[in-house]
Amino acid sequence: MNEDGPLTRLDMLRFARRVVEHQAARQLALMDRWIADEERRETERQRGLAARREAPAWTIERGLNGRSAVYVHAGGCAGAGGRVKGVGREQAVRALTDGGVPACPLCRPDTVLGILE
Repeated sequence: MNEDGPLTRLDMLRFARRVVEHQAARQLALMDRWIADEERRETERQRGLAARREAPAWTIERGLNGRSAVYVHAGGCAGAGGRVKGVGREQAVRALTDGGVPACPLCRPDTVLGILE
């Protein structure tokens, strides 16, 4: 800059360019941080989707005592409570036929399994 006299138009334009360059660098750094954060979130989301276990095809809902079976459900039934255990097809059929466990009235696993009451 010109320290001997007043600032010239050229001095002011060079100063304005440095200010804009500095602001642009800060904005780019901020945007790079946002991009990195979003990439990290997306990676975590994909990892969570991959780690999620597949819902069992059949579940047996237990009573409050944890021992007696209340209902047999088709997997993913909205009526199943929090005390469900995933079981295989044969175990679900056995519970419905031999075990005397009733079928859920919402998801009707007996119909899906081909068991008539």
